Amino acid sequence: MAEPANLVFLRRLVTTLTAVMILGVVVIVALLVIRLQQPVASAPLPAEITLPDGSRAAAFTRGSDWYAVVTTKDEILIYDAATSALRQRIFVNSD
Repeated sequence: MAEPANLVFLRRLVTTLTAVMILGVVVIVALLVIRLQQPVASAPLPAEITLPDGSRAAAFTRGSDWYAVVTTKDEILIYDAATSALRQRIFVNSD
């Protein structure tokens, strides 16, 4: 007995969609494996940072030619990356 045309179409559609979904999962897994095997590029850190007297570092961040230290006294100290000279001091209002 022959199957109805709608049922044949539906079977082919489900088979095609299953194959596309399997292929998509394989591609995503392959891309993740390739991406996670690459080494993470990290910016060089300064060997030493001299903070003002009584200051303690709470956080650190780095830009292209500067780095900043957030202190426990609610201030941000911005240093030049090449010379390690203090560029700017920003006091954060904690009110």
